[in-house]
Amino acid sequence: MTRTVPGPTDHVVVVGAGLSGLSATLHLLGSGREVTVVERDAGPGGRAGHTDLGGFRLDTGPTVLTMPHLLDEAFAAVGTSVRARLELTQLHPAYRALFADGSSLDVHTDAEAMEEEIHRFAGPREAAGYRALRRWLQRLYRVQMRRFIDADFDSPLDLLHPDLARLAALGGFGRLENRIGHFLRDERLRRVFTFQSLYAGVPPAKALAAYAVIAYMDTVAGVYFPTGGIHAVARAMTAAAAEAGAAFHWNTEVGSLERSGDRIRAVRTADGRRLPCDAAVLTCDLPAAYRLLGRTPRRPLRLRHSPSAVVLHAGTDRTWDELQHHTLSFGHAWHRTFDELTRHGRLMTDPSLLISRPTAHDPGLAPPGRHLHYILAPCPNTDIGPSPAAWRDLGPRYRDELVAELERRGLTGLNTSIEDEQLVTPADWTAQGMAAGTPFSAAHTFAQTGPFRPRNLMRGITNGVLAGCGTTPGVGVPTVLISGKLAAQRITGARALPASRHHHCAESMPHCGSRIPAGGTDHDGT
Repeated sequence: MTRTVPGPTDHVVVVGAGLSGLSATLHLLGSGREVTVVERDAGPGGRAGHTDLGGFRLDTGPTVLTMPHLLDEAFAAVGTSVRARLELTQLHPAYRALFADGSSLDVHTDAEAMEEEIHRFAGPREAAGYRALRRWLQRLYRVQMRRFIDADFDSPLDLLHPDLARLAALGGFGRLENRIGHFLRDERLRRVFTFQSLYAGVPPAKALAAYAVIAYMDTVAGVYFPTGGIHAVARAMTAAAAEAGAAFHWNTEVGSLERSGDRIRAVRTADGRRLPCDAAVLTCDLPAAYRLLGRTPRRPLRLRHSPSAVVLHAGTDRTWDELQHHTLSFGHAWHRTFDELTRHGRLMTDPSLLISRPTAHDPGLAPPGRHLHYILAPCPNTDIGPSPAAWRDLGPRYRDELVAELERRGLTGLNTSIEDEQLVTPADWTAQGMAAGTPFSAAHTFAQTGPFRPRNLMRGITNGVLAGCGTTPGVGVPTVLISGKLAAQRITGARALPASRHHHCAESMPHCGSRIPAGGTDHDGT
């Protein structure tokens, strides 16, 4: 039995209305708790925020949505559904990969379409390898989800389960790059199934093969886009929670926690209000959560953080035919790139970039006849790379280098096409309170994974629970949704229908046509 919050838990205060906080809120409401949500910003979203730039409506956080059945699970807790709240489109292809040698590959989540594409791209041997890889990814997902991802841990001993042996038998404790190479010889294809580990903070050559589960989410389960952008997810969750009785306090900074012994009795806001509670869920970044709790768990090694990112939001008067909704633009370099980002603290000398074009499926995110492009360049975090102060001068120069590089790669006229733009660097992530200037939080090294990751319950605090990307299970939209659910389960002791029971749903999620109800559609997030 995993630990749960003892004593009364009738009224819970959730600090933060990001995706993990909203997930926790919905699951708590579904278990009959009274929930109050406190958010420092004017509206929901947290890292999945938004801004309006001259008529261009930007997602300021994640742009890729996978595993929508996890959203359905949260909505179901209060008697609603994704279909009733969001208009989702499954992307075909999920990505387009552009390589430095001039070749391109459309990444399909349909098995037959992807096998045919790989046959065209790299021949029959690689197509057969893909089929075997897909079967392995599906088995890996089934073994991992319920026991190692959708699970609370109190001790490393919680790993002692037959699924651990099954994971080992699948090669999950080998290296990701080597394991993918077992199926695919073409180096370009191996990139498509391993680049995801960078966002978990570990190069593919060093990442556990178990992290291929992220490739499963991208390349098997499917990639989706919600009309209105990813921020629309936060608005829809907020609307559902409000209708189910949650109270929201916007523009409200938490100043301190009022404690009596080992229990939190109230959340005190910076403007002097006292919000009594029987339990609290803290979704702020780990350093801020630990400051509020007045203690930092002792660890044998200092937390290592993932690389950060520079993001250029560009509103343009044109687009380019080679761009899909999501496009990966790979440079020639590969291993050197990871060394620069994770070891040497240098900017990529031959960058690999993610370009998202949300107006491909929602023209309403831009003025008529205009297009929105989101260009993400991984960069070192501020622990090993340039300081936040250095980025004030470095940022504009690096922006020009990235635009020039993309023009060399075929996006001719990109610079002159930009009518409005916003540049985000590690200095901006730092200003938002993110440790090491990275939105990707603590890296998923072996020593920071599963039961070794900062836990969502702390010794000495019996009714304070953590949620978000810094704690269990980790970084990414699917995992923070699970994180909120796990936090709620610590309080209620009730386990929702596990995500692993839904693994088939991710591949057959219907294209939802319903619109967000009134009260959940405002683009200002209020």
